[in-house]
Amino acid sequence: MGSIGFGTAATSTFAAPAAATVAVTEPVAEPAAEPADERPSVAEMRLPVWFFGFEGVLAGAFDLLRAAPSAWPALVVLAAVNIGVSLTLMRRRLKLAKLLWRGKGTRNVAFGLIGLRLGSHLVLGLLGTAVDTALGHVLFALVMGTVTVALLAYVQRTALGALVAAGKATA
Repeated sequence: MGSIGFGTAATSTFAAPAAATVAVTEPVAEPAAEPADERPSVAEMRLPVWFFGFEGVLAGAFDLLRAAPSAWPALVVLAAVNIGVSLTLMRRRLKLAKLLWRGKGTRNVAFGLIGLRLGSHLVLGLLGTAVDTALGHVLFALVMGTVTVALLAYVQRTALGALVAAGKATA
């Protein structure tokens, strides 16, 4: 058996592996095919009106709790379902939802709804016709829910129009 020497291949009885050759090829540019339109359509991004129903019920939650204080577990479950639906079924539409929540129009709607609630209760209290009954609170919750759904649908429509105008979505 031969000895293994350092620096010379002749003193080794082990054969050196053959050098592997790797062919390097440059990618061939293919003719540009018709680019697929990656922009989402308005129909794909639009949040369904029933989803705004969640928001409407939550907007009327204060008055619903005043009418029926024992309804808080149902409202908590509804809020959890709202979050669950948002993160699962509506996943593809979260981009629009994020744009809506970051948008100035949505913040104006939120502040406007808070102002409407506080202002209307204040004005009704000053007029001596404060909402005291369960029926009054339920009706007030229905009004607040309806106004919320209508305003959020309007904000969505204007946001989608802006996305189409900016070329970030297709009509």
